[in-house]
Amino acid sequence: MTKILITGGAGYIGSILTPMLLEAGYKVTVFDNFLFNQSSLNNCCGNKNFNVVNGDIRVKNQIKPLFKQHDIIIPLAAIVGMPFCNKDPIAAESTNLYAMKEMFNYLSKDQVILMPTTNSAYGTGDKNNFCDEETELKPISDYAKHKVEIEQILMDHYNSISFRLATVFGMSPRMRIDLLVNDFTYRAINDGFIVLFESHFKRNYIHIKDVSRVFLHSINHFNNMKNNIFNVGLSDTNISKLQLCEIIKEYVKDFVILEESFTNDPDQRNYIVSNKKIEKTGFKTNYSIRDGIEELLKGYKMIKNTKYGNI
Repeated sequence: MTKILITGGAGYIGSILTPMLLEAGYKVTVFDNFLFNQSSLNNCCGNKNFNVVNGDIRVKNQIKPLFKQHDIIIPLAAIVGMPFCNKDPIAAESTNLYAMKEMFNYLSKDQVILMPTTNSAYGTGDKNNFCDEETELKPISDYAKHKVEIEQILMDHYNSISFRLATVFGMSPRMRIDLLVNDFTYRAINDGFIVLFESHFKRNYIHIKDVSRVFLHSINHFNNMKNNIFNVGLSDTNISKLQLCEIIKEYVKDFVILEESFTNDPDQRNYIVSNKKIEKTGFKTNYSIRDGIEELLKGYKMIKNTKYGNI
């Protein structure tokens, strides 16, 4: 039986991916420090193919033995996003950069690494804001810069795939409200209004279940996909912040959208991303931006506080 190790497997993505991999018949070990005191994998504990280790990827004697015991490594453990990284830059650098560099020293060339990186590394794209996997990277945040550096090392590892994920959205047992679609939908319901800066800035988006599905897809088609970088997003959803709000307003009729220009958005990402390369492997997304908003509207009836943010 194929053995998979997911670092950070109790986080936002891992809490969806882990049960999906178990259902597919894999033996899964989750390594996580449970920073947010989450219990998002409780439903997996009855599965005999599930194992969990509470630890920190920066501690060598905790993580090194586990790396050697598994066939596939999915490194999700990270300090994620600009605000969280800015709040604790030392933790961010030691987790996102140094611990990841050490990982490659522990692995053999035969072990498979399926790594999520980020399309935020495109920054502002080219003069037309268009980006594919060959586009020059212009990371703005430290988080994106660290991901770029690690991706370069990853591509020197023989059995590896990098997924440059679009902005992820959707409900998860370990929820993140700070992500753009999740955040804007939450504001629509709870505040009734939003103030947009540089509302024309565009991004690409991807549902959290499609993110999990792309890992499964890559395992099933590994020989045809290995040693490559793939953008992963919704090809029909390269939309601006204003366009996103207008879609949300279709569901929350009294949502007031205000556009302002008296200051700049600290997050200057603005790009249109091509996902043709991953689609040519046979991968197709199952969940639209509207699917995500509809589930968020249900989920936010149960979430009435901010403890599910990422900072």
